[in-house]
Amino acid sequence: MAKQTINIGTTANDGTGSTLRAAFDICNDNFTELYTDDAGDVGSITATAPIARDSATGAVTISLLDDGVTHAKLENRYTASGSITTYTGAVTVDWSAATNFVMGSGLTGAIEFDFTNFKTGQVLTIHNLTGSQTITLDSNAATSETFNKLGGNDYDGSATNALMIECISDSANAVFNYSVLTYVSDTTPS
Repeated sequence: MAKQTINIGTTANDGTGSTLRAAFDICNDNFTELYTDDAGDVGSITATAPIARDSATGAVTISLLDDGVTHAKLENRYTASGSITTYTGAVTVDWSAATNFVMGSGLTGAIEFDFTNFKTGQVLTIHNLTGSQTITLDSNAATSETFNKLGGNDYDGSATNALMIECISDSANAVFNYSVLTYVSDTTPS
């Protein structure tokens, strides 16, 4: 059976459209075809969640799966890695492009990380941060931004650092919490 279309008439209440009963009959027929198609190839519609129809009332319910979202379906902002190849001056860090960024080399001068496209709850990490230079944090928030340092660690240009930033609010008055951690390669944590 092909898709059936409800005739809605030319203008409201002009008497040329389908009756209410006929319209719902067409709806039922269309739904019956969709839900009984065992090949799953009706048009471009694919069911992504279990669908049930109550035979007494005709009510349709959709039960969403707890694990219906996979890693591959998440945006780059939560899954991708990026790189930073500018080591001095103002550098735009687009939070929608990746969740972690790796510095390609040590800093050669003072640097300002300018954050764009950040979302509340998102955490971003900048790895392999080295070089005895000054680091400043900024964003393109509409009005202002606040950066709160967590813990007592400061950036150590003589070591390898990871700068971890969490967006607490992506409003016009954006708020970020950040921490700095030094690290070394070590296969025996203790």
